[in-house]
Amino acid sequence: MAEKILIVDDDLDSLKLIGLMLQRQGYDVIAASNGAQALARAAADRPDLIILDIMMPDVDGYEICRRLRANPVTQPIPIIMFTAKTLIDDKVQGFEAGADDYLAKPTHPAELASRVKALLLRSAAQRRTAAEGGSIIALLGAKGGVGTTTLAANIAAAMQQKAASILADIRPGQGSLGLVLNAPRAAGMMNLLGRAPTEIMPRAVEAELTAHASGLKLLLSSARPKDSLLNVNVDSVVATLKSLRSLARHIVVDLGSGLTRLTARLVREVDQVVLVTEPSRIALQMTRELLGELEGLGLGRGRIGVVVVNRTPSQTHVSWQEVERTLGHEILALVTPAPELAAQAAEVGTPIVLLQPTSIVATQMAKLAEELMARNSVLSANL
Repeated sequence: MAEKILIVDDDLDSLKLIGLMLQRQGYDVIAASNGAQALARAAADRPDLIILDIMMPDVDGYEICRRLRANPVTQPIPIIMFTAKTLIDDKVQGFEAGADDYLAKPTHPAELASRVKALLLRSAAQRRTAAEGGSIIALLGAKGGVGTTTLAANIAAAMQQKAASILADIRPGQGSLGLVLNAPRAAGMMNLLGRAPTEIMPRAVEAELTAHASGLKLLLSSARPKDSLLNVNVDSVVATLKSLRSLARHIVVDLGSGLTRLTARLVREVDQVVLVTEPSRIALQMTRELLGELEGLGLGRGRIGVVVVNRTPSQTHVSWQEVERTLGHEILALVTPAPELAAQAAEVGTPIVLLQPTSIVATQMAKLAEELMARNSVLSANL
C-alpha cells in the first residue's frame, strides 16, 4: 500500500505542485489548507509524513507542529517544514517546535523526493525498533572507583558495532561520561528531568541525544555539583528509560555506585543489572550486600551479572574462584588491568574497544558485550 503524505499549505498552487511531484513518486497525497484542517486530518487519517508550510492564515506552522507533537496520536508522525522562510532563526524555531527536517521553497523535485524518502525510511526503522523494544542494561558499581563508567562506555561502543546503541548517564551532578567521551557540556538528561513525565516521549528524548564519533548516541548528565542537589522526579527518569527503548536496539545505562532511592526504582525497569566490583576484600563484601538488596527488590539471579575489574596489578587481589565463593554468584567477566591504555582512551575521548580493539582488555570487554546481548535474547524469549 502506498505511503500517505499530508500536505499543509494555504497556497493552492503549491498544494497542487507538491502533490503532483509526490504522486509521480507513487505516494498517496492528502491536503489541508489551514491549521484546523491540518490537525483534524492528521488525527483522522494518520499519514506517514506531513509536509507543513509555516505561513498559514489561522495558525502558523510552528504552532501546528507543536500541537501535533503534543497529541499522542500524531506525535510520532515525521514532519518536514516546507517554506520560503529561510533564515537560520526560522529553521531553529522549526526544529524547536518539533520538525524533523526543513526544506526551502522553491525546491527541485528530486530534492523533495529524496528528503521524503529518507525521512520515511528513518521513521519506519524507528517504528520497527519500537515494536521490537530495545533492551536496557544498567551498570551499578558496588562502590566508587571500580571502573563502572569506563566499562559502560566500552560495552556500549562494542554493542554499537552490532546495532544502534545508546549510552545514558543517570547521575545528576556527577556525570563523568561526557568528560570521558569529550562531550563535556552536554546535559540532555538534565533537560529531560526538568519535564513532567507525561511530556517525556521518544521524540523529546531523541532531541537531547548527543552523537559520538563512533556513531554511539549519548544521553548525558552534567558534572555540575549543584545538580546533585536537585530533587529528581523518579517517574521522569522511568519515562525516559521507556522512551529510550524505542530509539535503539541496545541501551546501556551508567547508574553510578551504590543503591539509592533512584537506582532502587530504576533497576526494576531494566532487563539486566551488571554489578561492577574489584577483587578486594572490602569491595567484595559490599558487592555481596548489594546482591542481597537487589534480590530483595525482586530481581532474579538471571537478571544480575557480576563483572570484576582489576584496575591495577596487585598481589593482594583474590582469585576468580574465591570471588565466586565469597559472592555465591557466578562472574560474567574478569577485566585485566590496563591503566595506561584507559588513560590514553579517556584523553582522546575514545573507548578502548575502538582505540585498541586487539588489546587484551578490549577483547575481554567486547566478549562481555556479546555475552550481555546473548543474555538479553534469552531473557526476551522467556518473557
